[in-house]
Amino acid sequence: MRLSYSLIFTLLLWSCQSETKRTPSSFPNILFIAVDDLRPELGIYGNPIVKTPNIDRLAKEGSFFKRHYVQVPTCGASRYSLMTGLRPQKKSHLRNDVFYKETANKPEKIRPESFVHHLKRNGYTTVGIGKLSHSVDGKVYGYREEPSETKEMPYSWDRFIFNPGKWKTGWNAFFAYANGENRQSLDNQVKPYESADVSDEGYPDGLILKSALQELKKLGKQKKPFFMGVGFFKPHLPFNAPKKYWDLYDRTKIPIATDSFIPVGVNPVSVGSMGEFNSYKLTDEKPNLNKAISDDYARKLIHGYYASISYIDTLVGKLIQELEAMDLDHNTMIILWGDHGWHLGNDLKWGKHSLFERALKSALIVKLPGNANIQNEVRAIVETVDLYPTILEFCGIAPPYKLDGESLMNLMKSNSSVSKSNAFGYFNNGISLRTDRYRLTKFYRNEKPNLELYDHSTDQEENQNIAEQNEEIVKSLLPLLDEVTPNFYREFLKN
Repeated sequence: MRLSYSLIFTLLLWSCQSETKRTPSSFPNILFIAVDDLRPELGIYGNPIVKTPNIDRLAKEGSFFKRHYVQVPTCGASRYSLMTGLRPQKKSHLRNDVFYKETANKPEKIRPESFVHHLKRNGYTTVGIGKLSHSVDGKVYGYREEPSETKEMPYSWDRFIFNPGKWKTGWNAFFAYANGENRQSLDNQVKPYESADVSDEGYPDGLILKSALQELKKLGKQKKPFFMGVGFFKPHLPFNAPKKYWDLYDRTKIPIATDSFIPVGVNPVSVGSMGEFNSYKLTDEKPNLNKAISDDYARKLIHGYYASISYIDTLVGKLIQELEAMDLDHNTMIILWGDHGWHLGNDLKWGKHSLFERALKSALIVKLPGNANIQNEVRAIVETVDLYPTILEFCGIAPPYKLDGESLMNLMKSNSSVSKSNAFGYFNNGISLRTDRYRLTKFYRNEKPNLELYDHSTDQEENQNIAEQNEEIVKSLLPLLDEVTPNFYREFLKN
C-alpha cells in the first residue's frame, strides 16, 4: 500500500514538473524585489520630497500601479498571500508565523507550497536572498533564539542565501545597528532610528545587495531560466541608514501628517496599538492614541523613513545596473513590491496593522523585457494575489490550482482599463473592501461601531466614517464582503 501511494505521488509530481512542452531555456527570467514596509512614498507616486531616482526610472520604463493593495497588513501574512495567490481562509493566515504553521516541517505535496516551488518544478533555478517569506534567512526561529535548520519554504528554493555579517544571525541583522549590536542584544534599549557614517555595507541591506550581485553572476552563466528573489529590510523599523542618505534631506522641509487624529466616528480599536514602535525603549517620545507626538519628532521619524527608502533605492539601482550590464534585462521581468503600507503619524498611528488605506496600500512596479509595457501609470485596482497568475502567464506556465488573483499582463501590455473592480484586506477580526470610490470595513468584534465607510471622492485620508449616514451604500456593498469572509470571522461573534 505504501509503495502504491509513493508511486502515485511520484507520477503526479512528474506530471506537475512536465506540464509544459517548452524547453527550460526558452523561459524568461524573473527578478523579484521585496521592500519591507514600503508604502507608495516614492517620487513616481507623487512625493516631491523623497529621493528615489532608481526606482522612479524602473517605474517609468515599466508599469507602476497607483492602487495596489495587499491582503494582510503584516509582513508574514502578506507574503503568504503573495506566495500562494490566495486570500486568507484560516486564522493562521493573518499571522506573521503563518509559514511556520502552514509550510515548515510539512511533507512535499502535489499542490506547490508557493509560486516559487511551482517555478522550480517547471525548470527554474530558484534563488532567495534576504527577507522573502517572514524570517529574514528563511528559517524558523524566534527573535532571541539561535537559528534552526527548519526552513519556512522547504521545497521552493534551490539556494537561499543570507549573510548576517557581524550581526551573526538573521534576526539580529534585521534589527541591526551600525556598531554590530541589535535590538535584542541591547534588550530594546535603543532608538527607532540611526544615522551612522558608514558605507552601504555598514548595514545588512548592503550585504544583501552584495550576495545578490554574486548570485546574479552565477545565474547569468547558466542555460536554465532563473527566479531570483531579493528581500530588502528597510524602511522597516528601526529607521537606520548610512548618514549620506540622511544628508539628502532638509528636515525642516519634510511635511508631516495632516490627519494626526483618530477618524471621526471610529472606535480607537480600529487604529490599533503601536507595540512594535514602542518596543524601542529609547524613543524620544512615546506615541499613543490620546495625543500626537510633537511636530519636530514626527519630522525626525519621517526623515529616517525617507533616508531608509533612499538607501534601498541606491541598492536597487545597483542591482538593476548589474542585470543590464550582463545583458540579462532583455529577457527578465523585474518586479518591485512593498509588502504593505505604514502610518507615518496618520490617524495618530506609527506602524502598520490596520485596515485603513495607509496600511493596505503599497508600491508595486513591474517592468517587462524590452518595450512590452504599453501602459505606464496603471490606475486600476489590483491586489497582491494578482502577482502569482501574472508571473505564470509571463512564463507560459499553467496555474497548479484555482487562484484568487487575476493576471496583470493585459493591463501592462495594452491601454485597457478593464480589470477587477475590488480589493480585499483582512486583519484584527475585520475585512475591508476597496472599490473605485469607497472603502467599506466590517469588524467581527464587540466594540462599536463595527462598520466603517469612507468616500474616497471627498475623503482620501479616510478621516470620517460615514457608514451611519449612508445605509443604502453599505447595504449594497456588504454582499461583496460576505462572499470572501472566512468562516472563522463569523465564529468570533458566537464565542
